[in-house]
Amino acid sequence: MTTLKENLQLEKCKIFFKKIMPSLKWILIISISIIIGGIIVFSYINNKSQNSSTQDSSVSDFNSSSDDANCNVQGINIHGSVVTYTSNDSYNDQDKVMYDQTSADSVLYYIDNAQNKDNIKAIVVEVDSGGGSPVAGEEISNAIKNSSKPVVAYIRDVGASAAYWAISGADRIFASKNSNVGSIGVTQSYLSNVGKNQKDGYTYIELTSGKYKDTGSPDKVLTDEEKSLLQRDINIMYNNFVADVAQNRGITVKVVKSFADGSTVLGAKAKSLGMIDEVGGLPEVEKYLETKIGEKPNICW
Repeated sequence: MTTLKENLQLEKCKIFFKKIMPSLKWILIISISIIIGGIIVFSYINNKSQNSSTQDSSVSDFNSSSDDANCNVQGINIHGSVVTYTSNDSYNDQDKVMYDQTSADSVLYYIDNAQNKDNIKAIVVEVDSGGGSPVAGEEISNAIKNSSKPVVAYIRDVGASAAYWAISGADRIFASKNSNVGSIGVTQSYLSNVGKNQKDGYTYIELTSGKYKDTGSPDKVLTDEEKSLLQRDINIMYNNFVADVAQNRGITVKVVKSFADGSTVLGAKAKSLGMIDEVGGLPEVEKYLETKIGEKPNICW
C-alpha cells in the first residue's frame, strides 16, 4: 500500500515525463537524421574517391597483372586522344562517362616503371588513336627512344598524327594491312561563328591589351596578319614532326615530306614508305618478341 507521499512523487514523475516527451521525440528524430546524413556523406566521398582513382583512362588500361612476376613484357595502350595529362575535367560525373584519351604522363610512368623491373625484358605499345597533342606525341616518342628495354609498337585500327609520332621511335612497328597509318601534319582549323553571330544580332566587342591576344577567337574575323602568325607556328610544328619521324625511322626528311601530306595510308603502303616495319598484329608481335628476348613473351597489360 503506497503512502500519500509516494503517490505525490509518482504524479510529479508522470507530469515531468509528459513535459519532456516532445523534446525526447525531436532529439530522437534529429539523431536518426544525423546518422542517415553521415552514411550518405560517407558513401558520396567513397564514390568520389573511387572515381578519382580512375580519372585517367590510360591508367585504367593497366591492371594489377603488371606486378605479376611471371610477366616478362610490359604492355601499354595508347587509345583515344593523346594528351599531355588528364584532370577532373576528363570525367563527366553526371553521365559517368570517361572521355577516351591517353595521357603522356601515364605512358611515361609505365615506360619508366618497366626500366626498373628485372623481370621485364621488353615493352609492347598497342596503338588505336587518331592523334592529339603534338607535345604529348613528342614526349612519348622521346621516352620510347630513351628506353633501355626494346619497345615494339603495333597499330590496330588507327595510328595517326600525334599517336604515330609517339611510336615512330619504337624499335619495331607493326600494323594490320587494314590499319590507317600516318597523317603526318598539323592542323589548327576552327569553325567561325562570325556570320551566325551577325545573323543573330550579336556584336563582338574587342577589348585586349595585346594586338594578337584574341587571335583565333571564333567570334571575330581572322585578319591576314593573324592567319600568317598561326600558319608560321603550324609550319614550325610540321617541320619538327617531319624531322623527328625522319630521325626515328632512319629515312631522310625529303622522303618523309613526300608522304607527309596529312593523309593516312593502309598497312602495306605504310611499309613500302618506311613508316612501319611489318604487316601484322599481336600474334606477329609475340613471335618477333620471342626471338628478341629469347623466351616466350608473357605480356602484362
